[in-house]
Amino acid sequence: MTTWTAPIRTPEARKAYAAAEEDRVVRPDRYQLGTDAVDLVIDRGTRGAGASILGDPDQWRPGLLQYLASAEEDGRLNALGALTAQRTAAGRLAARVAIARYLREQPATEHRPLTPPIVITGGWRTGTTFLFRLLGRDPRLRAPLPAELGAPWRLPGDLDADERARRLEAAAAGPYLLHVLNPTMAAVHDSGPNLPEECVLGMGTTLRNWGFAATTRLDSYATWLAGQDFTVEYAQHRRMLQILDAGDGRRWVVKAPAHTAELRHVIATYPGACVVQLHRDIVETVASGASLFATYRSTYSDDVDGADVGRFQTEQTELWLRRAVAARASAATVTWLDIQYTDLVADPEATVRRIYAAAQMEPPDIAGMLAEHHRAQPRDGKGRHRYRPEEFGLNPDELRERMSFYTRALAGE
Repeated sequence: MTTWTAPIRTPEARKAYAAAEEDRVVRPDRYQLGTDAVDLVIDRGTRGAGASILGDPDQWRPGLLQYLASAEEDGRLNALGALTAQRTAAGRLAARVAIARYLREQPATEHRPLTPPIVITGGWRTGTTFLFRLLGRDPRLRAPLPAELGAPWRLPGDLDADERARRLEAAAAGPYLLHVLNPTMAAVHDSGPNLPEECVLGMGTTLRNWGFAATTRLDSYATWLAGQDFTVEYAQHRRMLQILDAGDGRRWVVKAPAHTAELRHVIATYPGACVVQLHRDIVETVASGASLFATYRSTYSDDVDGADVGRFQTEQTELWLRRAVAARASAATVTWLDIQYTDLVADPEATVRRIYAAAQMEPPDIAGMLAEHHRAQPRDGKGRHRYRPEEFGLNPDELRERMSFYTRALAGE
């Protein structure tokens, strides 16, 4: 059987990993996870102010404990991975504090009306990123940048245009760390400070975030997450857009495969939204997603097993799709549009025209948008993403049978 192998690290990356491992030997406390890291993470996330400024502990503490415990027990993390896990948790707590402070100072923000957004979702690797970034080129639409998602309070909608440009330029300065540590990621999922990014970058201030398990092996955390209510998390998502919104009539277009798992919350949070769900051959979806997860996780772990990732990806995909099928039964308050990946690839202009019709918007010069997008981000411009189901222990026939509930639902059976 063919097995997945991690990308070869560059000399620059190997030097960074070696330095972190050496530091972990000298200062092991700095790399703690699990319960030993809770106070450290809270201290960093609150800048020493303490847990009291984080508000209701029932909203954030269970997730923090589960995340740090899973990172320690399941993560198989190298030294840089341990630091990243700590920083991820501390960063989300810091965002919680900052957003709460902003809303106290600007209480009218939560009453700011939002035009129902266009929400793009679907299984991993179904064309969501291409479609999202393409629509983001329409000046009537607005797709959030990483800096906006990570720190909306620094880039509020009423910020002076020159100051906004300065802050975005500062956020984009310097090397993009992921590209330094794992250049292969650019071919699998290109990212960077100037490319619109998916909602999970701005979620998790309750420490509930499906995106965490994409970059790190967090099996027990993902199991816990499956039983959690995301009502508060999606209310925070709306507040994030309200903070960022410029009140200039532009309509938000947002994207995350993780919304597939929480469509009932999307529907409840954004009545009137246009929800675009993309679909792809299930074997391609799971295998390509497993390749993404494995490559991403190899940044933070030296022990990534392809079959283990394939198992996780299969289980999570089934969970998400079952929940999506159930949510769609009560989706009367949103406009729903199903898009097949094959249609998007074969005739993107006609497919995008369908989206504008569903969103009740006049279509722009779609051909011009496509030409501009392909010039800026040519397909396979940073390398071709290659993968095979066998690398992840996937049996196509068994996988199709397991997911037949989903294909039958799509067919209206």
